Amino acid sequence: MSEDHLGIKTFLDEKVEDYNQPSFIHPDPISIPHAYTLKQDIEITGFWASILAWGQRVTIINKCKELFAMMDNQPYDFILNHSENDLKPLLKFKHRTFNDIDTLYFIAYFKNFYQNHNSLEEAFLKGFKETDEHIGNALIQFHDQFFALPDAPQRTRKHIATPARKSACKRLNMFLRWMVRQDDKGVDFGIWKNIEPSKLICPCDLHVERVARKLGLIDRKQMDWQAALELTENLRQFDSEDPVKYDFALFGLGIEEKF
Repeated sequence: MSEDHLGIKTFLDEKVEDYNQPSFIHPDPISIPHAYTLKQDIEITGFWASILAWGQRVTIINKCKELFAMMDNQPYDFILNHSENDLKPLLKFKHRTFNDIDTLYFIAYFKNFYQNHNSLEEAFLKGFKETDEHIGNALIQFHDQFFALPDAPQRTRKHIATPARKSACKRLNMFLRWMVRQDDKGVDFGIWKNIEPSKLICPCDLHVERVARKLGLIDRKQMDWQAALELTENLRQFDSEDPVKYDFALFGLGIEEKF
């Protein structure tokens, strides 16, 4: 490792320690799944919070709270056992371009899935092989089976990214970080045990991208799937087992320190 890279690693390692702390939770959308203890509730609320994560963090959190209040704050139970009448309040839910059509399809997908599976991890494992270098194939397969129900609305597809469309898949990568990464810091959940943290791809939001470019960790002009792979490959040089822990550092530097 060059002296420059060693300096960046040391700097980012310090920032990971600063931001990978329980104090990170409260102002971040990860606070939504942290309000739950049942594994399926954590998965459902974590998935939804990550998909709705664009705009101001305060707004994202408030919209998620509004949504899950409509499910009596028991989303797993609601999804499996709701009546048609129970769905009526959800027709009013909207966050930016995510509307009632999308909401009802998410519920339909989750109901169909959890009637046959115990954990959402299984949906990502279908396209994942241990020999894969990263979770790209798992994301492609997940997208395809998410929209496999016969009434899947075309409009909802824009909310679930896939590397097949060259998307950087920021929201799904963030969700996978939450579910897969495990340490003793209390931020990420680490409740999924069949995907190694080394296979994750760094979520690339505007803050992460800006800081990563300043540090020379992304050269590619477009912020697409290839750029996300480039960033993660550079982060693997700093920690091959847990490259996406640096998401804390890059995001924290971008949003808190305006680096």
